[in-house]
Amino acid sequence: MVRCDYPGKGIALVNEREVGIRGALPGQKIAFRLTRKTSSRCEGLLLDVKERAQAERESDCPHFPDCGGCLYRTLPYEEELRMKEEQIRRLMDGTVLSDRPWFEGIHGSPDYTGYRNKMEFTFGDAYKGGPLSLGMHKSGSFYDIVCTQNCRIVDEDFRKILSAVLNYAQGTKLPYFHRLTHQGYFRHLLIRKAVYTGEILVDLVTTSQADPDLQAFTEAVLSAVPDGKGGSSSGGRIAGILHTVNDSVADTIHNDRTEILMGRDFFYEKLLGLSFKITPFSFFQTNSRGAEVLYSLVRDYVGSTKDKVVFDLYSGTGTIAQILAPVAKHVTGVEIVPEAVEAARENALQNGLDNCSFICGDVLKMIDELTERPDLIILDPPREGIHPKAMPKILAFGVERIVYVSCKASSLKRDLHLLQAAGYRVERMSLVDMFPGTGHIETIVLLQKLNS
Repeated sequence: MVRCDYPGKGIALVNEREVGIRGALPGQKIAFRLTRKTSSRCEGLLLDVKERAQAERESDCPHFPDCGGCLYRTLPYEEELRMKEEQIRRLMDGTVLSDRPWFEGIHGSPDYTGYRNKMEFTFGDAYKGGPLSLGMHKSGSFYDIVCTQNCRIVDEDFRKILSAVLNYAQGTKLPYFHRLTHQGYFRHLLIRKAVYTGEILVDLVTTSQADPDLQAFTEAVLSAVPDGKGGSSSGGRIAGILHTVNDSVADTIHNDRTEILMGRDFFYEKLLGLSFKITPFSFFQTNSRGAEVLYSLVRDYVGSTKDKVVFDLYSGTGTIAQILAPVAKHVTGVEIVPEAVEAARENALQNGLDNCSFICGDVLKMIDELTERPDLIILDPPREGIHPKAMPKILAFGVERIVYVSCKASSLKRDLHLLQAAGYRVERMSLVDMFPGTGHIETIVLLQKLNS
């Protein structure tokens, strides 16, 4: 292996052609199977690591590499950060047009293990025809589920709840939902936990094809986190236990209806001195302590906002908007998820902020209805980046500064071409590792209009 490209794809040279192999590391000797060959690229499936790279060590997770969630659990964290920094720098070097230093390096996560505040576990069988399992999809498999009872990126409360719910599900003798036949009951288990308040939300996602005793499910969760009042060694306490019905055939969590089995359907988390209400399906950064690093950098990149109007596009539960509001004239957030907008409004009220407002709708459509003229725009889009038809509308505002927060650097690269062609220059770029052990990385970019 000669190098590792974003996002976590090892590159091997075979007969002078590059082959991309997910999960392979530079310096390894591997066995792989060629899965795709075209005139422009080749891809392979990692079968075995014959010889480790010099920097590698034993994995700290018993599920690695069977579980496809992590890629780098055999690397020291310092080496992982160095490799991620190289990946993004290499990706951006041919994209960023600037005659001055712009790349400012990478910031590591405050926590390497137990950092995730949200997990979506899937029901399935451990292997075809095997026992019911609950966890993550096996790497390279469309069906098999690895029961991740010792996962390292979540804390003890997640692991105990997973085990308790799996025992409950197995006891019902009900099947999981099969993707091909569209028959079965159990689909997903959603767990969210606030790092700073310790509150936990647990949501069992099923079809409507059965009607088992959900009181037994509630008791199973409460037994995993004793008395639900902070009795666990991880300091967690149950804020709510929910049941969501999802009869969609798609293999995603879709909310047809949700009932509260105990407590409430939201919890609170704190970031940078502000309180945020989080609902089951609203967007919130999955690494709370890492989010504080990210948003502190965003605030630094934004700079002075005194007497300025700020647009926070793709605002989620309004985290960035509310961090900027105390020092801005007015902040307007636009978000397509209704419950996220409702939570953002409640969060602003709870935090005593009366100079930020939140609009529910698609940025592509709602941007035409905004009557204010912004002085600054924050972009924090989903993984696919800015909708191509929305970009000209954003550029039409002609703001002096744009701060772009990206969770997918390849989408950012595409959008930077458009932003630079419209007269913006990259002034600063930093990385924040919100997802240690995985191939993902957050990127923050400050763009300045050239003629401003």
